[in-house]
Amino acid sequence: MPMVQLSELPAALLARLDALSRSGLRRRAPLAPYASFRIGGPADYLVILQREADLIAALDALHEAGVPYLLLGGGSNMLISDAGVRGVTLLNQCKGMRWPEAEGPAEVTVEGGAPLAGFARESIKRGLAGLSWAVSIPGTVGGAVVGNAGAHGGDIASIFVSARVWRAGRIETWGPEEMDFAYRRSRLKALASTETQPPVLLTATFRLRPDAGGQAAADAERYIAHRRRTQPTDKSAGSIFKNPPGDYAGRLIEAAGLKGRCVGDACISEKHANFIVNQGRATAADVLALMNLARREVWRRFHILLEPEILFIGDWPEGELLSAPVS
Repeated sequence: MPMVQLSELPAALLARLDALSRSGLRRRAPLAPYASFRIGGPADYLVILQREADLIAALDALHEAGVPYLLLGGGSNMLISDAGVRGVTLLNQCKGMRWPEAEGPAEVTVEGGAPLAGFARESIKRGLAGLSWAVSIPGTVGGAVVGNAGAHGGDIASIFVSARVWRAGRIETWGPEEMDFAYRRSRLKALASTETQPPVLLTATFRLRPDAGGQAAADAERYIAHRRRTQPTDKSAGSIFKNPPGDYAGRLIEAAGLKGRCVGDACISEKHANFIVNQGRATAADVLALMNLARREVWRRFHILLEPEILFIGDWPEGELLSAPVS
């Protein structure tokens, strides 16, 4: 289906989106408040969706009209450009959770806009194990599935059962094979970077197990304490680079002497060098400059090429994204 010109969105489509959006369709809406970095320019149109039926209706309307869109959840693990996002941005705030009543191993279904950390804490309260590693990870369940989030030896792929996925006007069921999980990636993440109307996760189902002896709660407290000791609490997008095989991006960046290095208000964290923090009014350009610096220095010293873990979102001028390190 050919995409329409974004300057020519049909009035009927805008009216439909306005009716579906909480507080109505917003024009030239700043996206920084919806990003954990607190960085990012405006969306041409912002639609805030709190019910699955409304999310599906909005996706169907955009698909039928041939209009590209961007889906946002918790706004972590991404860098939104200073120029913002052209076209329609959908903010997924669908947070429902369906818990089984029977005791024993449980399959729990969660809407994509639910906070991952909140889901993890609720599972522990209900006596279920399998998500202790996620109690302090920012972002939504949908984003966690897209990026196969993980920590402390656990990850989404290890508990994932299936997902309901909207794609091209249809709702499909994807299992682990269709999701094609790998380290910090999934098929959904790959398609998000190549399609103007990418698939959207509506719900995900996870298999959890009984928490024998309260071990899940104890592990969660230990992981929270570890995070407070080792990771910054400032505004950030989480880990900036993937860990290269057999090593850690943070160790390499620190060994390159870059802890504390700043460009504008964007700084490589003194606490953990694989985090860039916004100390006030950092821009996406500031963050990108630091990322390029880290890649160049790590390449120059260790001949290891750091690959970004975060996604680059929005309208980036050609040639503005990550440059290749120079030997």
